[in-house]
Amino acid sequence: MHYIGIDIGTSGIKIVVCDSAGTVIDSESHSLNVSSAHPKWSEQSPADWWHAIDHTMSALSRRGSLKKVKAIGLAGQMHGAVLIDESGNVIRPAILWNDGRSEKQCTDMMNECPEATVITGNLIMPGFTSPKVRWVKEHEPSNFAKIDKVLLPKDYIRYLLTGQFVSEMSDAAGTCWLDTKNRDWSDELLALADLKRKHMPSLVEGTETSGSLKADLAKKWGVDQIPIVGGAGDNAAGAIGSGVVDTGQAMISLGTSGVIFAVTDKFIFNPNSALHSFCHAIPNKWHVMSVHLSAASCLQWFANISANGDVATLLNELDESPEDTTSHSCYFTPYLSGERTPHNNPDLTGRFCNLTHSTTRKDMTYSVLEGVAFAFKDGLKVMQEAGVHLKSISIIGGGARSQFWRQLISDVLGMPITYRQGGEVGPALGAAKLAKISEFPSEDISTLCPVPNAIEEHSPNPARHKLLMSRYEAFTMFTKQQIKE
Repeated sequence: MHYIGIDIGTSGIKIVVCDSAGTVIDSESHSLNVSSAHPKWSEQSPADWWHAIDHTMSALSRRGSLKKVKAIGLAGQMHGAVLIDESGNVIRPAILWNDGRSEKQCTDMMNECPEATVITGNLIMPGFTSPKVRWVKEHEPSNFAKIDKVLLPKDYIRYLLTGQFVSEMSDAAGTCWLDTKNRDWSDELLALADLKRKHMPSLVEGTETSGSLKADLAKKWGVDQIPIVGGAGDNAAGAIGSGVVDTGQAMISLGTSGVIFAVTDKFIFNPNSALHSFCHAIPNKWHVMSVHLSAASCLQWFANISANGDVATLLNELDESPEDTTSHSCYFTPYLSGERTPHNNPDLTGRFCNLTHSTTRKDMTYSVLEGVAFAFKDGLKVMQEAGVHLKSISIIGGGARSQFWRQLISDVLGMPITYRQGGEVGPALGAAKLAKISEFPSEDISTLCPVPNAIEEHSPNPARHKLLMSRYEAFTMFTKQQIKE
């Protein structure tokens, strides 16, 4: 038996085909572009997602038969707002997770409903779905009046695949409309955006079936009319792909954004530090996250302006350098899209600090990697303050391919981390595993979703950790100065 996982990411679509053991036997990707028409705006056309998925599925079907595929799981970028009219048409471009235009709406909503943080476990932030829709109501009333359904990115794709309006708990928890403890929509929170339950998709657990593939698509792609499983938001899916399903297990996602994800067996929240508290994609589990809006995207940005977009060139310079890369005085604050945990400030910006005439490109590359690692340190502190205890940490995401970066993160956190097989496909692999779990509802999820084999273990170097903590203090000072400005 085979299973497909589809991940609707920010920078691209990735689809994997896995066998029953969870081994990726084929994969295909298609890149996407992000539009930013105004400062703080971040949008995409949902039509581009569908075109990419159709192109990618067709490519996979041409390479080999998909008749062994028994189910499809979905993963996707969280928090995006896809507005649908009564005819099922998209009203306007999707507003994405890293869009920062709705800060005023967040303030207004928190003032109107102070208990919102208790219901959701989260501060209402510009990245979440609810304030985006309220912004549309206030600034594009004609578009707001057309709304029949509000969907998250992967759930829009689900609608095109099945004809059904369905979401699942992990992604829905990132809207600021979910009663996270009770795993149900909150009428009180919906009212803050002048919405009702009728505007929401129905809810399933990530391991449950949400519909069946349409006949015409099944014929086109050479598959049966197989179930489409609930799936997960990208971070929860990445965790599933890494076998992070039990309490105390944790994962670092080093992708476009950065996340520390930890599983809990109860609803834990600490919104004052911008810690995110969501449902996990499996029943009766929750998770907390520290979220950093720019992670590997910082390195790509620096490569774009200094190395013709070639990240490998920058990393090779570090790998080839024998000297201590922390001996310089350059720092980088990785807030190219603002920041969430722990600052919750969309106006923060990325900066190089302590540049001199002797600063080299290699120095600046290192400071970018270190700055992202320091942001993870900020997130870990917040998580520990909430009473979350981590037993193990796996690392996934495109940035995790760098051995240098992985070791640096371990040294900064002062904790061991493990790079595992399948880390490069992360959420797509998790979506495929959720598809498999749906086929065996009575079996133990830990057995169905084992921790992948380790590729490399990273243990912190005590001397490096001590040195890096002195630099972390300086980094924290630069950030505080920025916030005061």
